[in-house]
Amino acid sequence: MPGAARPAPRLPQLDGVLVLDKPEGPTSAACLSAIKRLGQKKIGHSGTLDPLASGVLVVLLGQATKLATYLTGAVKTYRGRLRLGATTDTYDVQGRVLAEKDWSHVTAEALRGAILDWKGTTVQEVPAYSAAKHQGKPLYALARAGEEIPVKSKEITVFAAEALDIALPEADFRVSCSAGTYVRSLVHSLGTRFDCGAILTALRREESRPFTLDRAVPLQAVLDEPDLLAGRLIGIAEALPDWPQARLTAGDVRKVKNGIRLSTHGQAGPGARALFLDEDGVPLALAESVPEAGDVRWSILRGLW
Repeated sequence: MPGAARPAPRLPQLDGVLVLDKPEGPTSAACLSAIKRLGQKKIGHSGTLDPLASGVLVVLLGQATKLATYLTGAVKTYRGRLRLGATTDTYDVQGRVLAEKDWSHVTAEALRGAILDWKGTTVQEVPAYSAAKHQGKPLYALARAGEEIPVKSKEITVFAAEALDIALPEADFRVSCSAGTYVRSLVHSLGTRFDCGAILTALRREESRPFTLDRAVPLQAVLDEPDLLAGRLIGIAEALPDWPQARLTAGDVRKVKNGIRLSTHGQAGPGARALFLDEDGVPLALAESVPEAGDVRWSILRGLW
């Protein structure tokens, strides 16, 4: 993969969110491993991309790894391309061809309508070649070993879908969906609907809310210019734009660190969330208000110190 062969300089452990523009080809894990060799031992992500896919991969460094739970459920937006007339075991162009069928009965209008029909909430079957796990093992490992693959399904929501360009047997589309949606499964289901098969041939993640491609840095640039990495990071506070912020006094900071729940003083009802900052504006903790002893108090969801 890009940059993998050259010695990587060692940087101090950094804290923040890197919006990476993942290239097509390497796995998400391989991209993180390359960045890890820059001295970033504490590293995570908020949702992987298939090797075929490129685009926004949200990489979490240092203290920002503690945000993973609160970022993984974000809405994702993709631009993709499908091709009618084939079925593969992975539902995309990188898989083994299982069948090829005539697609000439499908009109551009019908295909456009089928893409629009993705919109809504439905139960989606998880592809056999996926990172979803069964008894601790990813399904793709079971599939490659020739073992029986359990049928797993999940509820997903497609918030928006549109056909961008249709030149049969191919079509470009854009889709916004809930986290965990397999776009290649949407394409596979469309092919089943037309009884001719369909595979995903290209996919680019344009957004993993609130992070978009205009903030993304190509992997090669990260590896070639490690000295610029710190300046390319998004701080924890900026990474949570929908969380109201509350700056605490030094006394309240001590209380929070000692496990004492602060009163909301009537300023928040149960279920509210807030990002606590210390007097210097440094992120301290993620909190949620809960009823307690006739009051509403802040319960710490995740300490950031």
